[in-house]
Amino acid sequence: MTPKAAKPTLLRCAWAGLDPLYIQYHDEEWGVPVFDDRKLFEFLILEGAQAGLSWITVLRKRENYRKAFAGFDPERVARFGKRETDSLLLNAGIIRNRLKIASAIGNAQAFLQVREEFGSFSDYSWRFVDGRPIVNRHRELKQVPARTAISDAFSKDLKQRGFKFVGSTILYAHMQAVGMVNDHLVKCFRHPELSKAKKR
Repeated sequence: MTPKAAKPTLLRCAWAGLDPLYIQYHDEEWGVPVFDDRKLFEFLILEGAQAGLSWITVLRKRENYRKAFAGFDPERVARFGKRETDSLLLNAGIIRNRLKIASAIGNAQAFLQVREEFGSFSDYSWRFVDGRPIVNRHRELKQVPARTAISDAFSKDLKQRGFKFVGSTILYAHMQAVGMVNDHLVKCFRHPELSKAKKR
């Protein structure tokens, strides 16, 4: 009996490594265009929480964050007060940094103001890339930038609106995560798939 040919190993961006959680995130989420406000708010909170840490650390705590931050409902998080803040500071399932927790609550309030002005946070965000993902064609990880002129502008605008933990590097990581930028390497199997994303 002739043995079945082994399935070819999918080529991925090297940063995905071997951790199953990281691989799943790379294969299913990273770089997929996100237009849902609650999902965009989730990534804003998680990217801010990551500052100074590794993304895998945040991914492992993601479910805890969902429970702690009311399913990433910005309206509910915006109403968090001292009682909720004290509870979050005691929650070992999240990153217990007082400044990051305070920024998440403040960012929820600023998020609602943006939504009121633009109709949705999605409409506000995607105008920075004219409503269409930027498709890069990097061949090596070292070619992928940490920030760009667009992330600089996005960051500056958010800061002027009262957002915290939204520096240009954090914002570029956010843009990559929510598919505003396709930074999968060209050899990665996800690059061509996500390159087909159409303008909103």
